[in-house]
Amino acid sequence: MTSEEKLKKLKEYLKSRGKAAVAFSGGVDSAFLLRVAREELSADNVLAITVSSQFVPETETVDAAAFCRENGVSQAVIKLDVLGSEEVAANPDNRCYLCKKLMFEKVVETARDHGIALVFDGTNSDDAKDFRPGLAALRELKIESPLLMLGISKPEIRELSRSMGLRVFNKPSFSCLATRLPGGERITAEKLSMIDRAEQILRKEGFSQFRVRAHGEIARIELAESEIESAANHEVRKRICIALKGIGYSYVTLDLEGYRSGSMNKAKKK
Repeated sequence: MTSEEKLKKLKEYLKSRGKAAVAFSGGVDSAFLLRVAREELSADNVLAITVSSQFVPETETVDAAAFCRENGVSQAVIKLDVLGSEEVAANPDNRCYLCKKLMFEKVVETARDHGIALVFDGTNSDDAKDFRPGLAALRELKIESPLLMLGISKPEIRELSRSMGLRVFNKPSFSCLATRLPGGERITAEKLSMIDRAEQILRKEGFSQFRVRAHGEIARIELAESEIESAANHEVRKRICIALKGIGYSYVTLDLEGYRSGSMNKAKKK
């Protein structure tokens, strides 16, 4: 089935559901889903629900709100203290499951407060290929994932978003800041803040796809392979080292393997 055929199926499916809330992070997947739902169900029958927490940079929450305004979608923002959960803060192997369950319980509750019984999320077919314990929480809470159900992949979402004129079509993939820490290491607001600030520095340097993985005093930088050479430039390297050490890291390293989605999951899969 072509991507256009999948889009047609998606439109038919969403239209058949009548009224729904979309768990909206501001990323390309949920943005694409939200836009199609807005077109097929009308503004009165769609609500975007965004969760704001310590795991998400404020810039992402602001961008999500801007997207909703641009596309005429009503939005509800939930302020969630994820570190208030001792289980989540302890960062066990199933942290993603615990966090997703906590978040989506609030999303479902907020949807019901608005008279909506159905919640969609933007999980796509590629997500099912990675270590994603959070998917179990979505199933338990009966969250529907139309993109996954119809086999729509990330590249297809980007291409369809581009053809629809969505400004986020080429937005770099983002995952919660907790994925930058090794499993089992306690998560604190200070560690998350350091990671966020470090990644903002890389963004200002012009890098597009990156992660700062924190290993105690060490900041391990992952960049897209096409950008690694730029980071090795003497002046750029010097600026990054000074800036990240100013944040509090003692050592700044560049991972020669480059950016890998879920690279911290390797140990968990063993």
